[in-house]
Amino acid sequence: MSGDGRESEGGEEEVRGARRIPGPRGAADDLDLESVPLPPLPPPGPAAPAGSVPEQSAPEQSVPEPPAPEPPAPEPSVPEPPEAPEALMTSVPDLPHRVLKALLGAWALSACSAEETAAVEEHLTACAPCADEALRLRDAVGLLHTDGSLDLDPTLRSRVIDGCLGRRPARIPVPEWAAPYDAETARLDALLRDIGDSEWHAPVRLRWFEEEREVTRRTTVAGVIGHLTAVDGLLSAALGLDDPLGGGEAPLDPTERTERYWSSKRRPPTRAVREPWRAQSHELIRTASFAGRNVAEASVSYGAFALPLQDAALDRAFECWVHGGDIADAVDYPYEAPSAAHLHRMIDLAARLLPAAVAGRRRSGLAGPAKDLVTAGAPGRSVHLEIEGHGGGDWYIALDSPAALGSPERVVAQVALDGVEFCRLAAGHISPVEAAAGQEGDREAIRDVLFATASLSRL
Repeated sequence: MSGDGRESEGGEEEVRGARRIPGPRGAADDLDLESVPLPPLPPPGPAAPAGSVPEQSAPEQSVPEPPAPEPPAPEPSVPEPPEAPEALMTSVPDLPHRVLKALLGAWALSACSAEETAAVEEHLTACAPCADEALRLRDAVGLLHTDGSLDLDPTLRSRVIDGCLGRRPARIPVPEWAAPYDAETARLDALLRDIGDSEWHAPVRLRWFEEEREVTRRTTVAGVIGHLTAVDGLLSAALGLDDPLGGGEAPLDPTERTERYWSSKRRPPTRAVREPWRAQSHELIRTASFAGRNVAEASVSYGAFALPLQDAALDRAFECWVHGGDIADAVDYPYEAPSAAHLHRMIDLAARLLPAAVAGRRRSGLAGPAKDLVTAGAPGRSVHLEIEGHGGGDWYIALDSPAALGSPERVVAQVALDGVEFCRLAAGHISPVEAAAGQEGDREAIRDVLFATASLSRL
């Protein structure tokens, strides 16, 4: 191009009228536009061909435009991962039904491989029986918590039986009065199934009260079961069944029967005693169920006293629970109290026996004299026995005569005890002095009732 144009230092031709690239500048807020000098115009030159150079216009008083931003560099492209070969993709194996059914347990425990899991889950969508079984197994896995107790709920057996009987009632049900004995023998049998052979020789200390002192006797787990077998034989004799001691020549006193059983050469002190004892308890319950209602009043002689069969069965349930606790302590095994309904009936039996026990201690000179004799069936002086907690309730114990009627109107003292503690006192496992949680009223009457309760215990 010809004209008066000037060449730059780099040798490149500069077009007249083209804007120069401005240098660095401050922020727009920092500029005083009035004081900024206008750039000088270049000298005029020969006219350029039309359209070749844009028309020169008068400069405007404005801030020079910043340079155009450079276009961003193109982002590097990420190569797509290569497709996995078909051999490496998880495939669902075609397994037969019996194999898939055998895998349900491992599947519930999340122990299957990926292929097995896929095969099982695909199978469960088409097989209803296996789907039901898988659901039950998954529910069972939820119970396998390491931080939970593995001991069964003591009410589980009764709830299962109630559920079964609700669906299909028994043709010949167990009498209601025999239910505690049935439950306690079953609970003790469950304990015995869990212990090892060596634990049958574990030492057990039996405790009870005679007069004013505690008496103890050492035996083994097998010896305790032999004791229960010997005394349960009294109920067998009352129902016309075989007596484990051999019939009419056997003594009636529970202590003498136990000594006779222990001294027998035919009774090994090992696990072998369990089956005869359990078979005898089953036969007692079965015979009582078939015998009808009248059998509940049949008399069972204990030598020095007698009880109706329904009370004797409750007495045997109580002793089965107490000695089950003795065995559990010896082998370090958890053992719960009976259900509240059964415990309440055991407490009621002890409360009904207390007036006669007080009178018996009075005849022996161990209790205070009667202070207000009344006619049979009339309200007499009474102690209010308040049992709290499990199996609790209120009982009024006549003090002066077994024939008198305990009455809240003639209460001279009140004793409060926990239900389980009262039973332990009646079993001779705690001292009468330490038993009562609360006492109020006649101190002599309270002492007579507490010691009479301990006197109910025996071997």
